Amino acid sequence: MRYLTISLITLFILAACKNKNNVAADPDTYYTCSMDPQVVEYKPGKCPICKMDLTPVKKKNGEKKDELQLSDQQMQLGNIQADTIRNGSIGDQLVLTATLNFDQMKASSVSSRVMGRVERLYYKNLGDYVKKGAALYEIYSEELNNAKQEYLLELDKKKTFAAETVIDFDQLIQSAKNKLLLWGMSEAQINELAEKRKATPTTTFYSTAGGYITQLDIREGDYVMEGGTIVKLADLSTLWAEAQVYTSQMAEVNSNSMATVQLPDFDNKEIKGRIEFVNPEINPDTRINLIRVSIPNAGNQLKPGMPAYVLLKSPQRTSLTLPVDAVIRDGKSATVWIKTSASTFKSVMVQTGLESNDRIEIKSGLKEGDVVVLTGAYLLHSEYVFKKGVDPMAGHNH
Repeated sequence: MRYLTISLITLFILAACKNKNNVAADPDTYYTCSMDPQVVEYKPGKCPICKMDLTPVKKKNGEKKDELQLSDQQMQLGNIQADTIRNGSIGDQLVLTATLNFDQMKASSVSSRVMGRVERLYYKNLGDYVKKGAALYEIYSEELNNAKQEYLLELDKKKTFAAETVIDFDQLIQSAKNKLLLWGMSEAQINELAEKRKATPTTTFYSTAGGYITQLDIREGDYVMEGGTIVKLADLSTLWAEAQVYTSQMAEVNSNSMATVQLPDFDNKEIKGRIEFVNPEINPDTRINLIRVSIPNAGNQLKPGMPAYVLLKSPQRTSLTLPVDAVIRDGKSATVWIKTSASTFKSVMVQTGLESNDRIEIKSGLKEGDVVVLTGAYLLHSEYVFKKGVDPMAGHNH
C-alpha cells in the first residue's frame, strides 16, 4: 500500500511538470529585462544577469522599419520624456586656449649683400634689441675690397687724366659707386672712402630694420654667402595670440571680427584684438583649425610664448534649442528622437550650432512643434540597435 501511494504521488508530480512545460507560448510576446535589454526569452522567468523578473513585451506588428515602439512599462523604466520644441534665445562665449607668438607681419631678416668672412658681430645674443641703422657686423670680402679699389682707381684717373682726354670719368666713377651701393655700402661710407682715399680690409654693415633678435645662426669667423641671413628681427609692438579651434566651432569664428585675449600671467588682463588670420586648411586627423588674433603690446610687456585665452562672444539670437543630452553625436553627424505617436519614436538627423551651458542650437532637421525626446535618447538608441540590429545613424546621409 505504501509503495502504491508513493507511485501515485510521483505520477502526479510528473504530470504537473509536463503540463507546466507544455504551456502554450504566445508567439506575439517575448520577455526581456528592463535592466539588461540584451536578454530575450520566449517564456516567463528571471533575468540570468540581475535575477529580476523578466518583463513581457508584445511584438509590434505595425512597427515601421525606421521606427521604434515601446510599451508603457519600458517608457516608465527608461524615463523616456518628450516635449514640444520651440524657439528660444541662445548665445555663447567660446573660450580657446592660445599662446602668444611673434607677429610675422612685423618680422624681418637682415642678409649679407656680399660673400665673405664675418670678422665681428656687434650683437651676439638672442633677445637683444637692435635699432634700425645700428652697426650690426663687420665682414672681410675680397670681392667688396676689389670694388673699393676700382672706385678709388676711377677717382684717381679723373684727377690725373681729366684734362687730357675726352673720357667721361664721372660716368665710370658713378658705375663703380653703384656697385658699392648694390653690395650694401652706405652713401656715408662711400663718401668717407673717397675722402680718405684708403680702403679698409673689413667693412661695417648696418641693420636695415629694428627689432629683437629671434634668430642668430652666424658666429664670428663664419663665412657667409651672398644672400645669407645674418639675423632675424621681430617688432614686438604687436603680437599674435594663436589658438586652435575645432571644426564644429568654426561657425562662431568670423574673419576680421573682434576678440578678447585674456592673459593669466597678468591677473587675467583682457586686451581687445582683431582676428587677422583663419587657416584655410583643416587638419584631417585632428579636425582642428588655427586662428590668429593680433593684439597691441604696450611697453613690450608681453613676451612670445606666454599662455593666453581667446574669448569669442556670439550675440544672442532666436533659434530652436534642445538640452545637449537630447542630441546623439558620433563625430560625423547628430540625431535626435522624435515622438510620432503615443508609443512610437523615430530617429531624425539634425544640424547643430551653438552650445551654451546645457543647451544646443538646432539649425536644421526639426521644426517648431515637433515632439522631441529630451531624456532617454541614448536608451532609445541602444534599444533600436538591439531590436533592429543596425545603428539608426547609419540610415541617414552624412
